[in-house]
This record gives sequence, structure tokens and C-alpha cells, in this order.
Amino acid sequence: MSNKLLMLVGDFVEDYEVMVPFQMLLMVGYQVDAICPGKSTGDTVATAIHDFEGEQTYSEKRGHNFRITADFDQVDVAQYAGLVIPGGRAPEYLRLDNRVLEIVRYFADNDLPIAAICHGPQILAAAGVLKQKECCGYPAVGPEIEVVGGTFVGPSEGFDNAHVDGNLVTAPAWPAHPAWIRAFLEVLGAKITL
Repeated sequence: MSNKLLMLVGDFVEDYEVMVPFQMLLMVGYQVDAICPGKSTGDTVATAIHDFEGEQTYSEKRGHNFRITADFDQVDVAQYAGLVIPGGRAPEYLRLDNRVLEIVRYFADNDLPIAAICHGPQILAAAGVLKQKECCGYPAVGPEIEVVGGTFVGPSEGFDNAHVDGNLVTAPAWPAHPAWIRAFLEVLGAKITL
């Protein structure tokens, strides 16, 4: 099995949801290739920091620059053991790219592990891979999951839960990183010993 994972990113991907999983997966020995339509190795995407500060929805601030590590146009999906889809605002426009949807369908059709968090399931819904699947995500994404035939699994009170349905590992937001990445590693078949 390959130790390579593919990560779909775009401008205004959520800062924590891209940086932390990227680093966690590198730490345990995976090669993570982050790709974005229209971007090549060494290019960057802007990240966004989302937080709850008393308003009815989250606020958004400009985050860091996140470096792309592989060329979108050159990627060979057959080389990868799994797919990671962070949230933020990037999924909103990435789901309009036909090649992005083809990539997602490849992983789903081949029953390969897919990890999506927060707004990441917007891409899964657009790719048509959630029918009869249980999927967690940010609550505002729930109607999109259900309209395509999936079952929305809501977040716990602390937004720190992850949900596994076969090859699909989903979570509501970045507070779920420990549970989400732990579950994703289990689905990948990774063994971590102390």
C-alpha cells in the first residue's frame, strides 16, 4: 500500500483544517501532496481563520499562506492511498471543477479512504458520492448532504466528534482533529505503537 495521500485545497481553505492535518499526517510518515486547480508545486493558497466571537455565525480573518506540494494537472490519483478534503470556503468553489469531482469519484469508486471536515463534504455532495452514506460536517452543510441522499450526522456539543462510514471519515470542524485523524489513520490501516 502506498504511503502517499492527496489533499484538495484552494484559496481560503480553513487554516487549522489544512495546516494541522497536513503536519499530523507528515509526522506519522505519510507523504501528503496538496493540490489546487490552476496551481503548481511551490504556489500558495491563502487560508482563512474561522472563529466564533458572539455573532450568529463564524467570523473570518485572513490566515497564512499554504504551499502547494504537487501539480494539479500532473497528479496521478492511482498513486495515492487516500484523500483529504479540508473545509473553509475553498470547497464552495472547488466543487465546481470537474477534475476535482473526478478525483473524488476515483477514491469513492475504489473504496479508498476519504477524510473530509467542516465544509469539505460540499465537494463530496457535488461529486455524488454520499448516497446512502452517513456523513458528518459543519451544520450548514447538513442540507446538502441530505439532498443528495446521504444522512447528516451532526456534531457533538464540543464539535470534537468524528464519524466513520466504511471508507468515509468525516468531522464537523477543527476541534475534532484528534478524533478525525485517529479514525482516518485506522481506516488507512496505519499502525502506531508506543
